[in-house]
Amino acid sequence: MKAIVSGGGSGGHIFPAIAIANAMKKRWPEIDILFVGAEGRMEMEKVPAAGYRIEGLPIAGLQRKLSVKNIIKNLQLPFRMMKSNRRVKAILTNFQPDIVVGVGGFASEPTLKAASKLGFPTLLQEQNSYAGLTNKLLAKDANTICVAYDGMERFFPKERIVFTGNPVRWDIEQMTCTRDEGLAHFGLLPNKPVLLVVGGSLGARSINSMMTSSLKLVRENGLQVIWQTGRWGYQDAMDAVHSAGIKDQVKVHEFIQRMDLAYAAADVVVSRAGAIAISELCLVGKPVILIPSPNVAEDHQTKNAMALVKKGAAIMVPDSECAEKCLPEVCRLLKDPTRMDTMRESINKLAVRGAADKIVDEIEKIIK
Repeated sequence: MKAIVSGGGSGGHIFPAIAIANAMKKRWPEIDILFVGAEGRMEMEKVPAAGYRIEGLPIAGLQRKLSVKNIIKNLQLPFRMMKSNRRVKAILTNFQPDIVVGVGGFASEPTLKAASKLGFPTLLQEQNSYAGLTNKLLAKDANTICVAYDGMERFFPKERIVFTGNPVRWDIEQMTCTRDEGLAHFGLLPNKPVLLVVGGSLGARSINSMMTSSLKLVRENGLQVIWQTGRWGYQDAMDAVHSAGIKDQVKVHEFIQRMDLAYAAADVVVSRAGAIAISELCLVGKPVILIPSPNVAEDHQTKNAMALVKKGAAIMVPDSECAEKCLPEVCRLLKDPTRMDTMRESINKLAVRGAADKIVDEIEKIIK
């Protein structure tokens, strides 16, 4: 049996893809799984680290910020697309998969489009509450569309939708570590509150800037912080923390490998509102302040966040206001244990477990 899993670009696409692959491997130990990603993107590193082969396509996204460099990149897009289409057709023809799974990201579109044209069965995994244009187009030919939110029939053919939830990392879904273990891992004290700040796997410039400008407030309120900056914000964050003299309070990481321990240690989480981040937060049941990214298609992170806010499961702060409002909101929340308990209960009710196995159930139905 053979399967292709395609997508990537960020942890929000890569981690579910790996979770689905792991679930297929558990179901069918002899299965041959090949990933198809985008050259130069995060998946080219993370997928081999998880033990799977990956082929890269020279695909890229449209650059929306105007600059000479970006204009040149955009002019190259048609040629990159043509080259990607040729390469993915060759990959599919040579590999002959029994199923092709798309999880979103640059490589997902040419791979699933080519798979459908060549007659290979496809499954689409839509992570967000608001489907993007690419997935809406791909869904027309997909055998099954697995979703994580109700009401998705406004985007996809109702008869092909299956509610599975979003697959998350196994160590998060099966989290067994304690707060004490989390505190010990990050070198934090047990008698002071802990804030986890995560701007996504690639970091978030506005969240990093907010934290840098709020270090005085962090010190004055005795907060301890676990801060994931991403590659580009790491050195600036380290310099700011060192200058503020609070490196014992604020633990800066380019990328947190043991996110389960970070969640276990945290009392409150500040996060982007990517679909997978939200799915993880529902599972771990932590009070969360969501800062949706303004740089995503159809503003889907705001829609993801509002789905939680409406149920009392999260607080949302707009990206444009996070510098002035986020840390004061954290401090108010930490002083209101009743509200924190209510938020924990509300967000836990939204947790969906076993999503990867449910998706593999659908793959099995398609193959049979």
